[in-house]
Amino acid sequence: MSPVIETEEHKALRSAVAALGKRYGRDYLVQAVAAGKPPTELWTEAGKLGYLGVNLPEEYGGGGGGIAELSIVLEELGAAGSPLLMLVVSPAICGTVISRFGTEAQKQQWLPGIADGTRLMAFGITEPDAGSNSHRITTTARKDGADWLLTGRKVFISGVDMADAVLIVGRTEDARTGRLKPCLFIVPTDAEGFHKRPIDMELGAAEKQFELVLDDVRLPADALVGDEDAGLLQLFAGLNPERIMTAAFAIGMGRYALAKAIEYARDRTVWKSPIGAHQAIAHPLAQAHIDLELARLMMQKAAHLYDAGDDIGAGEAANMAKYAAGEACVKAVDQAVHTLGGNGLTREFGLASLITAARVARIAPVSREMILNYVSHQTLGLPKSY
Repeated sequence: MSPVIETEEHKALRSAVAALGKRYGRDYLVQAVAAGKPPTELWTEAGKLGYLGVNLPEEYGGGGGGIAELSIVLEELGAAGSPLLMLVVSPAICGTVISRFGTEAQKQQWLPGIADGTRLMAFGITEPDAGSNSHRITTTARKDGADWLLTGRKVFISGVDMADAVLIVGRTEDARTGRLKPCLFIVPTDAEGFHKRPIDMELGAAEKQFELVLDDVRLPADALVGDEDAGLLQLFAGLNPERIMTAAFAIGMGRYALAKAIEYARDRTVWKSPIGAHQAIAHPLAQAHIDLELARLMMQKAAHLYDAGDDIGAGEAANMAKYAAGEACVKAVDQAVHTLGGNGLTREFGLASLITAARVARIAPVSREMILNYVSHQTLGLPKSY
């Protein structure tokens, strides 16, 4: 089946998740943010209904699908005004990496809980001095007998307060060359030497951001995920789904904002006709819709390639999808606020907070400039400037 035309199963999943999202809606998320609480009720119900683990293998309690299905779940929750950021992290990054590279014991220990929402795993890659450059990561793991000792710092790690463990990207020394190479470790959040501090964000979100300090955290040998020598391959196996899911997050948010603007443009009447009858209002909304639909097509392509096992093809498409969705989301939110005029900045209509939230899709998990670097080097074959 072509990824351009959705299967009946995908359409059914879309409508079922949309119905769940509608039951909670934007008000639920706004109240969670105001109370400083995570969206536990929605997360729990989505887990019970099987939506959190649609991408994970059936033998570990998942739905047996892929990122194509999980991206539908996040997009539809977002379009209903209640996206779950940790869908990007726990099932998409951590669940994928463990199901692809984990030992049987790691899969048994983590995947059923990730799938039904009873366990949650955060992901730690970003560092204060490394940014998007995973080659400059300074969090290091050194052997101490059979154990590992992990030391370093991480920033902008989502949902650590909700998580049972964090999948940490560290580096170990290659015995042959002495050079450092990336490796992935499962670090329990209650481990000795593991410290978290919330980052004070202007952005209002139900999921908080944290700085982590790892001070000689002792881990058993089986905390290492996958082969010590396959670091980058394993890392990018998690980063491509992250980009696809960020695109889903952005498309859902853009759709939510656009729907609000369309409803307003149909109802708001000035000089005897609805403002939506005027092309200066209608055309920008139509353009925003087109951009969101185009971004979704690229997201579907990226998910299709990833689920088919084409990591290289998926890398290019996932970056393009994330770029396109971020741009489309920012434009859709901006146009929605503009359509409502002053009302677009009121709490009643709930669009103003999206102005800040929409920018996240341009910045995280990788900036649009880094994506342009990727495309210019990898796709176009142009020389590097760095």
